[in-house]
Amino acid sequence: MTQYVSNTLSGERESFEPRDPENVLVYTCGLTVSDDAHLGHARLWVQSDVVARWLSHAGYGVRHVQNFTDVNEKIVARVGEDDLGDTEAEVAAHYTQSVIDDMRALNLERADVYPRVSEHVPEIIDLVEDLIEAGYAYESNGSVYFDVTSFEDYGKLSGQDVEELDAQGPDGEQAEKRHPADFALWKAGGVSPADANEHRDEDLPPLEHECGQTWASPWGEGRPGWHIECSAMATTHLDEHIDVHIGGQDLVFPHHENEVAQSEAASGERFADYWMHVRLLETGGEKMSSSLGNFFTVGDAVEELGANVVRMLLVSTSYTQRQTYSEATVGEAEERWERLERAYERAVDAADDVEAYAKVEDGDLRAAVADAREDFAAAMEDDFNTRGAVSALLEVATAVNRHVDAHDAYDYRALVDAIEAFEALGGGVLGFQFEGDSEVGGDVSIAEDVVDLVLDVREEEREAGNYERADDLRDRLEALGVTVEDTDDGATFRL
Repeated sequence: MTQYVSNTLSGERESFEPRDPENVLVYTCGLTVSDDAHLGHARLWVQSDVVARWLSHAGYGVRHVQNFTDVNEKIVARVGEDDLGDTEAEVAAHYTQSVIDDMRALNLERADVYPRVSEHVPEIIDLVEDLIEAGYAYESNGSVYFDVTSFEDYGKLSGQDVEELDAQGPDGEQAEKRHPADFALWKAGGVSPADANEHRDEDLPPLEHECGQTWASPWGEGRPGWHIECSAMATTHLDEHIDVHIGGQDLVFPHHENEVAQSEAASGERFADYWMHVRLLETGGEKMSSSLGNFFTVGDAVEELGANVVRMLLVSTSYTQRQTYSEATVGEAEERWERLERAYERAVDAADDVEAYAKVEDGDLRAAVADAREDFAAAMEDDFNTRGAVSALLEVATAVNRHVDAHDAYDYRALVDAIEAFEALGGGVLGFQFEGDSEVGGDVSIAEDVVDLVLDVREEEREAGNYERADDLRDRLEALGVTVEDTDDGATFRL
């Protein structure tokens, strides 16, 4: 079958044809590390993660790059807050680590590269110089601006008309620019107190002097503009022409529009063939946002709900559809994950049971698993429809429960096929962790040692004739998910 993608660049649902039939280059716009990440950010991460996982599952070699923006006036605004550090770099390092921890907690596959703006300033300067030399940019008072009127295709991603655009950038830049919509590639000096204090906590003393990191450049000491960063990092670690660029819906304009203009003006090539934009997560009728204060941090969500429930919440709506965070949607995610987890555990228990046979065949279970695999693939090929993919896995869960409830002798081969479907599709593609790995953590060998210790105590109770106490210990172990079996050689167990 053919993979389809909703491409913002064309406004159409298109068949996916990477430039290299065997390899795909993917860039995801990452987070400005000025605060803890919330579930709105995680929606983008998880959807991007699933895209990369599915393309890899489909046989492509995937090179995935996701950046950290660690140079920004919002980061400067937090300098001096408790435990965050006294420099922009220290604040950025604090929140970069927080983001990495959240990504690992959500079981995201590691990107091939996580570039940071601060380590790519030389590449940014080279790119700006190329744009000046080609006549697309100009220097003004130590800053450099992109001339939007010089790029014929400006507006092709977002549908904007140059002549109808509002001014881009702070008011203080307007006197330096040829056109109000021109945008900064390089900013002279550091961050002004006004720009930093706009984002600073009102309980903190306002900043009074220019601050933030600066770097030497051909135009004087200064800092990179926002948009140029992603172009430099994407072309450095992928290519001047990439296959897929993923980002949040709110970045279409101006960020991604400006990325297109500056990248294509510099290289003369198409920057990205497919632009995928993830719709925003909403709560209470508004987008989840740090600035609005209506957010639920990733760390809090994982601690309260567990990583699997959070992932289930975020994949239960396709990336092209608006998603709502509410008690109802969280409850639905919890119920769906419990159904999957319980069916997986029942399939594992039944397959490992003595009543699972080589010659028992349940045609209904076998057909249901085969159909669900096809439905899963069809959903993912249909523009990475994760909600449809989840529904296909739930078909497997229903079939497993029906089989186990209705039979005393189990179809071993069909159960193993179901287990493999859960693990390869639910785990490998959608990123769930079965068997409680993400919820429990720790060393399994320690748990086994503890069970052995309890069984030794149980045996001592039996030898002493305290059979009720021994049975109580066994019942408690089984309530914790430990199956105990008494044999002629002593008690055995499995977790």
